Amino acid sequence: MSNEAKNRGKKAIVIGASMAGLLAARVLADHFDEVIILERDVFPGPGSNRKGVPQGKHTHVLLERGRQIMEKYLPGLTDELIQKGANKIKDAGLNISWFQNGQFNKSGASGIPGVGVSRPTLEGTVRAHVLKTPNISAKENCKVLGLLTTTDNTRVTGVRLIDYQKNEAEETLSADLVVDASGRGSRSPKWLEEMGFGKPKVEEVKVNLGYTSCFFRREAEHLSGKDGLVFLSTPPNKRIGVILAQDDNRWVVTLGGYLGDHVRAVYDEFQKVAKNLPGPYIYDVIKDAELLSGPVAYKFPANLRHYYEKLKRFPDGYLVFGDALCSFNPIYGQGMTVAAMEAETLGECLQKGEIKLARRFFKKASKVIDLSWDSAVGGDLSFSEVEGRRTPLIRFLNWYIGKLHIAAHHDAKVSTAFLRVINMISPAPSILKPGIVWRIIKGNLRGKKVRRGNNTEARNVAKQIKAEKVEYPFT
Repeated sequence: MSNEAKNRGKKAIVIGASMAGLLAARVLADHFDEVIILERDVFPGPGSNRKGVPQGKHTHVLLERGRQIMEKYLPGLTDELIQKGANKIKDAGLNISWFQNGQFNKSGASGIPGVGVSRPTLEGTVRAHVLKTPNISAKENCKVLGLLTTTDNTRVTGVRLIDYQKNEAEETLSADLVVDASGRGSRSPKWLEEMGFGKPKVEEVKVNLGYTSCFFRREAEHLSGKDGLVFLSTPPNKRIGVILAQDDNRWVVTLGGYLGDHVRAVYDEFQKVAKNLPGPYIYDVIKDAELLSGPVAYKFPANLRHYYEKLKRFPDGYLVFGDALCSFNPIYGQGMTVAAMEAETLGECLQKGEIKLARRFFKKASKVIDLSWDSAVGGDLSFSEVEGRRTPLIRFLNWYIGKLHIAAHHDAKVSTAFLRVINMISPAPSILKPGIVWRIIKGNLRGKKVRRGNNTEARNVAKQIKAEKVEYPFT
């Protein structure tokens, strides 16, 4: 018997119309007769930012693995985004430049396409696709107050809420499954403790990240026709800088830093920070470009992970999802893709029915999260001032990735291997294959020769960068 037949007449509720909530709802629609999304915000008009997404006015990246999964569940999404003006990136390895460990990575054909699109346009388009699904509906402007449970608290049977579109009276809504996709502010730990299940273990890695973003008009000659450029922080340098082509022929530029080295939402300061990045490339664009909006600041205090898979007991009929499970440092751009992978995992679990669904889902989702957590938190822990658990694996990865970046300065195949991993279309262990390891060894030997034999040349390059007279090293 199919899951559709098993769940005929059954209802699922998703708390939160975040990207994670929308994708969860779309997967649930294949297994439940009715799916209801409950959202505290009022949905904005096309291209407008939703109130509950404070980071929505900043750089967003849809990694290729995430795009593939979204396209799987929402066919035609990519084409619709491009029709709405999203920037089509033909090859991320050729069209986006990466500056790491003091130099640009060698570019090369990667076979990785991309879509440059703002968060409001992406979320609005995904939401429209999801709500076209016949058995999915949404209640806007409502607040979930708590959970309904059986008398013995072993099963969640629905939610208590206030629907402000009707009145301010409390009402109840029953369901066979409730999924909490309400984000970092999730009340699941509190609700579970009140039900007698205890709170999950929480891991927090504080980064005190802060950044400011502006949107500019994009011109054809900017960045020599490239789609973007990324300056990644490398200890002891705490600063980051990103310029990325977006929908409606715009650039989004985000400048910021770790550990309190923030950029305030003051335009003169924004320009000054751009000018003082390791190269003049972002400043060369924005010094004369038309400012469309900004500056807007955002602060991200810490990576946050809840280990629900380690709870000994968990109620039936309930799941926690997306940022409510784990919230990553946004500079790595993994959040939406991890949410998409969790949605795919949820679908796989539901194919086998609802028995012990939470235990099976959390176990599989933890493996998805582990890969991103180790890379994101590992990168953050490369700063000695960041407090956190430095496992032998994280220490090794930080050492190895540092060597990889040096080799990537001269070797496009190493650069592409790294790009495939950060786009989550190749597993992290792929950069440990013998062929890549050998290229990294050779690249580091070459790097030593360059550093030892060309100190005068290096100093001259540094002087040229400061004088803003260097050619774009996008080779």
